Amino acid sequence: MTNDSTVTVYGTEQVKRARIAVAAVFTVHGAVTGSFATRVPWIQDHAQVSAGQLGLALAFPAIGASIAMPLAGRISHRFGARAALRGLLTLWTLALILPALAPNLVTLCAALFVYGATAGMSDVAMNALGVEVENRLDKSIMSGLHGMWSVGALIGSAAGTVAAHTATDARTHHLVAALVLTALGLIACRDVLDIQSSPDEEPPPRFTLPPKSALVIGAVGFCAVFAEGASLDWSAVYLRDVLDSSDGLAAASTTAFALMMAVARIAGDRIVDRFGAVRTVRTGGVMATAGGLLVVLSPSPAAAMCGFGLLGLGVAVVVPLAFAAAGRSGPNPSQAIAGVATITYTSGLIAPSAIGSLAEATSLVVSFGVVTVLAFGLVLGAGVLRSADRKVAGSEVGGGTTTKSAAGS
Repeated sequence: MTNDSTVTVYGTEQVKRARIAVAAVFTVHGAVTGSFATRVPWIQDHAQVSAGQLGLALAFPAIGASIAMPLAGRISHRFGARAALRGLLTLWTLALILPALAPNLVTLCAALFVYGATAGMSDVAMNALGVEVENRLDKSIMSGLHGMWSVGALIGSAAGTVAAHTATDARTHHLVAALVLTALGLIACRDVLDIQSSPDEEPPPRFTLPPKSALVIGAVGFCAVFAEGASLDWSAVYLRDVLDSSDGLAAASTTAFALMMAVARIAGDRIVDRFGAVRTVRTGGVMATAGGLLVVLSPSPAAAMCGFGLLGLGVAVVVPLAFAAAGRSGPNPSQAIAGVATITYTSGLIAPSAIGSLAEATSLVVSFGVVTVLAFGLVLGAGVLRSADRKVAGSEVGGGTTTKSAAGS
């Protein structure tokens, strides 16, 4: 299958507006996740499920995303990249309403399946358009886009914290948030690039195995997301249980990790442009490995917090660069991006439970020893992201230059 999409010539100003638009889309996408995460306790009480049942239900977003993500390319092929993103993002923002309405475990699992499926498809569509804008600007922007996702998640979680503090019913909170975010998403989508597939191009298959290139790139993303998920969910527990710190200091370690990730992603594009994707990820891998060792060997909570901060800095830009590399790795970028996204979603799903199971069998120190080994995998595997260093031929903006679609539908 080829990537001979209908080509539209965009001027410099149009592409710059498209960059702002797709950044806004990433922010809206993140805000949905932040809005949901803060109301999980309310949803648990409303659905009357136990902690174990809630853990089962929270696996369904990843299941739904993994099944649905390959469909994003076919939808973009049929409707065009802009219309596809507009529709998929709207489904995602409105899906925020569903979990709070669920009265029991079965309906909660179904709601979270839909929530995850729409999240995954819109994720693939926006990342594909992000890669396309990056190609046309001929400079790295993917790290910053993922940084804006983190900003959106922080905004959504802040609003959710206020709603929870004021005892606002989550059904009301999520309805209002969904409507506001839907409106913002539709406005943002007006200026994204409109990539259309050529009439004679074959549509991508509904379901297919990820291409080999996506598996190799996805393996690097897997290491980064595993370290991220383990640190976010277990850093506070590590400080409390292993180093006997206070609850407040333990919670601060998670905040430090998340803050370092957000800062690194926002600043990451300039670093990537200067040093290249491979050197950036390899250096990040060294930092993350050093951070993991500091956590495992730390004699004090302060040292462990520094270690978690280094982990956050080290892994922050890996996933954005993995998506960028996937978008340039073959004739069907959407399929490759969907493959990488599936692998990283899976890593995020299994990391917290894997760390817990290993800790129960051995100790949390051993668990983060495994995280450290995976962090070192970034050093060894950084070379597979080399395609993220090179822009597609003819990607320069203006002057009648054209480029093929990274939405690749």
